[in-house]
This record gives sequence, structure tokens and C-alpha cells, in this order.
Amino acid sequence: MDVPGFFSATYAEARTRFLECCMKRDIRVENHLNERAKGADGEDLYMDVARIGPQEASRLLVISSGTHGGEGFCGSGIQVGLLETEAFQNLPADTAVLLIHAINPYGFSHIRRVNEDNIDLNRNFLDFTDGVPDNPAYHEVHEWLLPDDWDGPARAKADAAIQHYIEDKGLKTFQAAVTGGQHIHADGLFFGGFGPSWSNKTLRGVIAKHAKNARHLAFIDLHTGLGPYGHGEIIYVGDPEGLPRATEWYGDDVTSPEAGTSASAIVRGTIDAGIAESAPNASLTAIAIEYGTIPVLEVLNALRADNWLYIKGDVESTQGKAIKQQMRDAFYCDADDWKEMVWTRGVELINKAIAGVRRAE
Repeated sequence: MDVPGFFSATYAEARTRFLECCMKRDIRVENHLNERAKGADGEDLYMDVARIGPQEASRLLVISSGTHGGEGFCGSGIQVGLLETEAFQNLPADTAVLLIHAINPYGFSHIRRVNEDNIDLNRNFLDFTDGVPDNPAYHEVHEWLLPDDWDGPARAKADAAIQHYIEDKGLKTFQAAVTGGQHIHADGLFFGGFGPSWSNKTLRGVIAKHAKNARHLAFIDLHTGLGPYGHGEIIYVGDPEGLPRATEWYGDDVTSPEAGTSASAIVRGTIDAGIAESAPNASLTAIAIEYGTIPVLEVLNALRADNWLYIKGDVESTQGKAIKQQMRDAFYCDADDWKEMVWTRGVELINKAIAGVRRAE
């Protein structure tokens, strides 16, 4: 089995592979065009949805990729691998699988975490009629995260301030301040938006359609950038009452940001909220699989650089191209051993999800 061959070098290649695999298996695909943006090479951008199994199934497993754009290299590789190896040929009765390819196609194509409006989708699934949550800690660090220059005195001064903050309050506190999400600075990091994004609205429609008959819904969102190299951390997301069920399905290494056991900080407006609200008649067991790449501070610096580049820099410059490579390396390890680890862990947990949703009551 050529596991590294499941992974693609660009969004356009990944999409082509996904569609070709579905065509070979005679799987119908829904194509949702994002009319608000174009890809890095001017290509059209789509959220593609493939369903395997009966439409009336009461048990549904949803596997999604590319919520955070450039993390889609990993997620797409797993989805393509599942199709290439003809997984789900013998699904249990009354069970279906939904593959959602590139929830954030703009970010995937441009190798950005955010969408076309600088929105982090995992901070965007809120009820905006109730206003938006504040993040006072982010106010403290915003100006350091977006200095006036990237290779000059402003950056040096900002880095010194960040280092002092970490020494004073700790890395976990800094990570929480930065990554917890904010709805004030539209030019800042982890911006949750002022209203629902295209991906938010499109995904809700997809789930409402495909989960309308579901009584039990398992959701796996594929991510990269946190934790040890190649390890897939199981992060439970959603209603705390579902955590014991997730532990029963996946094992004792399930983590929870709320319990302080995860590499992820506590965040609000995550994608699982949109899934739950779009399938109100189903019990939801939602996890993110978070694959480690490089150390967390290096990941955050890549995100800082990318944000600075699109707000104050020149994407086509030599500096811009170096930053784009930095982003790619932060969220996708183009190495055979990493791909093998990602694939093996993914298949293991997907099989556990199918077994779990099958026996759910």
C-alpha cells in the first residue's frame, strides 16, 4: 500500500484526486462552490461532499477535512486513502458515512488557517444574535502579534514582549490568550468573525440534509499543528455529557480542553456546535484528531508571519514565499514516516467510530 501516495501537493490536486476516487467507486458528489473567493492559482473553490451508504440511515459518521485550510493536506490524504482502499464497502446495516472535503477551500488552496475573510472557522459557529464573547487576554498581546515589520526593530521589540509575557505568565496562558478566539480585531489572529461565514452556512446546510434521518451521529474533524510529531490526539468537543461515550468508543486517551487534558486551549464557536444545531434529533459524539507537526511556538510564529504577510506584507515577494513555506511546514509534514503515522492512527479511530455509532442506543 502506497500510503504517502494518498497525499497531494496542492488543493487543486487533492480535489481532483478526491473526485476521481469517488467516480471510480460510483459515489455521487455534491459540489458547493464558494463564489466569494478564488484559489491561489485562480481556480474555483469547492466544498465537496460524498455519501456512502443509505440515505435513510439512522447512524451516520461524518469525516471532514480542511476546516483550517492548510491542514487539509493531512485530512484530504486520509479521505483519499479511504476511497483508494475501498473502505466502507461493508458498512453495518443502517449506517452511512459522509466525507466532507475542504470545509475551507480558500485556506487549503492559499495554505492559510483562515478563510477568505481572515476568519478562523473553529471560532465562527456562534449565535451572533446574542453578541460575541470577549477575550480580554487577547487585547494584551494583539499589537505584539502584528508588528509593523517582520524582519526589523518592531518585530524584535514584539518578540521580546512576548517572551517576557511567557516567562511571567507561562506558555499555556499565552497560548490560551492567542488561540482562544477573538471578535474585535478583524486583522488579528484567531478572529471568529462578526457573522456566519460561507463555510459555516454551507456546512450547516449539508448536515441538515444528510443527517435528517440520523438518530446517532459521529463526527471526526481532521486537524494538524498541535502535539508530538505524527501523534493523533483525540480531542473531545461538544456537550460534556457526551465525553463518557467518546471515552467508551475511543479509549482512555480521549482528551478534553475543558478538563485541561488537551494540547488545545478552551475555545468557543467550534464547528461541532454547527453540527449539533443542524442535526437536533441526533445524539452527537464529536472529536477532532489533532496530529502534531512542529513545536507549538513555531506553529504560532508561522501563524503570526502568515497573518502579518496578508495584512502588511507582499505575498509574491521572496519574504512572502518563505513565509508560505513556513506555514506549509507548520501544518503538513511532507515526510513518509509522518504520513504513515497519520494514516494508521486515522484508520484506527475511524474504525472505532463506526463500531461506536453502530452500538449507540
